[in-house]
Amino acid sequence: MSDFLASMVSESLARAEAARSASRESDLRASAASTPPPLSLSLAEPGFDLIAEPKLASPSEGPLASTESPAELADSMVDAGAAVLSVLTEPTVFRGHLSHLEEVASSAPVPVMRKDFLVDPIQVLEARAAGASGLLLIAKALDGGRLEEMTDLAIELGMFVLVEVFDEADLDVASSVLDRPVLVGVNARDLVTLQVDPGKHARMRPLLPDGIPAVAESGLLTAADAARSAALGYRLALVGSALVSSGDAAQLVDAMLVAGRGAASEQDR
Repeated sequence: MSDFLASMVSESLARAEAARSASRESDLRASAASTPPPLSLSLAEPGFDLIAEPKLASPSEGPLASTESPAELADSMVDAGAAVLSVLTEPTVFRGHLSHLEEVASSAPVPVMRKDFLVDPIQVLEARAAGASGLLLIAKALDGGRLEEMTDLAIELGMFVLVEVFDEADLDVASSVLDRPVLVGVNARDLVTLQVDPGKHARMRPLLPDGIPAVAESGLLTAADAARSAALGYRLALVGSALVSSGDAAQLVDAMLVAGRGAASEQDR
């Protein structure tokens, strides 16, 4: 595990313990149960969709947005056709917070996913109680047993799960849940250098199991990148920094969807 990921996991463990001290698990379960039901994923045909991330900051690029409210960034992304919103709740380097998740989920007409370095089932309950319809779990941050436990809890709560892998070793860990109705994402970022490996999506795609929607993560900057991902067989792409930094997130969402769906249609012929 890289120093960056180890640091993020350590801080997430501390936040999970703080959450457990502040709230009994039974109370969080009750809150999760009383929250309006999760929204279902609705994917377009031909097969390419966007998970748009109203991202405030990143460890590789620093601050990305002047606002402190992802909700201010999210509306135009949804209006342009994003199928899912990804909301960061990691506070240290991504300027995220659970309140951001709650704010976006309370008004978004599409499913909202919690993105964080989640390590404890109590964080799944937190996500559902805040209105999340899905969440991201990082295989490299979890052993197979904990990944199974958190995935099964999310599915029990009606949520979707995006299982994120970086390499073949992560796929071995993820194999414990790939018989569930999950998404599998390939993150092209190198967790040591934090730079994007431009060839990783292509290298990893043939290793992903058939029948599970694949998500291309990190390094998608243009409509052409979306088209390449769709041509490789990725069903969705998760895009954050490029949208927020573009100056016109709606235009880039639209362009990526047009290009990606065009490429997907060509693959289906």
